[in-house]
Amino acid sequence: MEYKLAVDSSKKFKNLKSGLSYCQYGVLKEDGKPVDCGDVPADVETAEQKEKYRPQVLTKCVCTPGTECKSVIANAGVASVASTIFVRVALGTLLERFGPVNVQCGLMSFGAFWVAMAAAITAPWNYTLIRFFIGCAGATFVTNQFWCSLMFAPNVVGTANATAAGWGNLGGGVTQIFMMSVLFNPMVASGLEPNVAWRVSMVVPAVMFVVCAICMKLMCWDMPTARNYDPTVTGKTQKPSMWDYVEVLRDVRVIVMIFQYSACFGTELAMNNQLATHFRTYFQMDAGDASALAGAFGLMNLFARSLGGISSDIAFKYFGFRGRIWAQFLALFFEAIFLFSFGNVDNSQPWYVALAVLVCFSLFVQMAEGTSYGIVPFMNRKQLAVVSALVGAGGNLGAVIAGFCFYKPIQDALLPFQVHAGYVMFWALLSPCYYWSEMGGMFHGPAQSEKGKTQSGEYQSHAESVTTSENCM
Repeated sequence: MEYKLAVDSSKKFKNLKSGLSYCQYGVLKEDGKPVDCGDVPADVETAEQKEKYRPQVLTKCVCTPGTECKSVIANAGVASVASTIFVRVALGTLLERFGPVNVQCGLMSFGAFWVAMAAAITAPWNYTLIRFFIGCAGATFVTNQFWCSLMFAPNVVGTANATAAGWGNLGGGVTQIFMMSVLFNPMVASGLEPNVAWRVSMVVPAVMFVVCAICMKLMCWDMPTARNYDPTVTGKTQKPSMWDYVEVLRDVRVIVMIFQYSACFGTELAMNNQLATHFRTYFQMDAGDASALAGAFGLMNLFARSLGGISSDIAFKYFGFRGRIWAQFLALFFEAIFLFSFGNVDNSQPWYVALAVLVCFSLFVQMAEGTSYGIVPFMNRKQLAVVSALVGAGGNLGAVIAGFCFYKPIQDALLPFQVHAGYVMFWALLSPCYYWSEMGGMFHGPAQSEKGKTQSGEYQSHAESVTTSENCM
């Protein structure tokens, strides 16, 4: 048989270092390398023949070798995302009961314990369990956004929320570099066994978690003029309850925002899982170069998310609340356009073409994250904590949707990106759903009877009673 392939598709089915094939059955090229893995024949007899793959050929992993390791890592990832979603939702009530400082300190202290416990991992089950509990610390994002919404005036809240969240995401990439370059590699170079070095390295971030929590508790206030949070500042007169979630979820605008955030932050999480593998297998790059190109996506957090918040605030200044909605729509719209474009860059083109499109795509993904939380503080002021929590959980939900619905192992490596772009575009086009009589919507200003009131209603009156926007900065 003669194959004219732009890429050696057998690369996905062999060890990249040894070149040995680990797919036992399927279509073979003339040199005997598999092009695609097929089903196990029905007439095989031995246990070894009944295996679709040869696990011993796969790259050795941290936990266990072969397909078992890949399964363990995947299951642990699902457990981590599940715990993050659950805790993010629960924080809506906890923030109102205990205030952002106490909740944030509690989450970081809880996370510190489990990060330290990671040094004691001995089996797949406790690896998965510890990933589950560490995932709870990912809910600190909700506290971050709720806290910023309390501390900053409405004309700059978009920039504040976006910058705090963007630099938080950037911290994830910095941590990976720090753990390897500053901790693990020097320890191994000094003579420690790798299995010991990575365990000792885990103690350092755990200690930093605790130091951060202590400093926060001693030096930070919940609100600009009060150490402890008071729910009445948002106009809420009843105690927090589960009914708050029902009330919020009855608002179709909140539902749209949850899924719009799933279309931007969820997309970022999905790309973090997919890009390195895509560059490595589809463009036949080595692991180091593939990781570097994939890292360019996350590096945009340095400024892109802040740019989204800034654009939302500028649009608000000149066009009122409809400006924030248009900023959100345009960011999501161009995110979808560039994601679809990335899904059309095939391997007949140089890798730098894919990188150029990826950078533009990443810019609008993270701008959309920033514009989202430029709108959230205005959606339901009385239920600010619950809205912040549900929208934050929507981001992780988006990663789950992408993983289960779009990025399945199929022969067409580009189709998942194209389908995902359609998902983003669908939610972008629902932006006209955002309309409030006192603030207006995409195509309408405030209702005639509301024109005498300040933009953002109770939010504005509270901000003015606390401080001027200049003092907030």
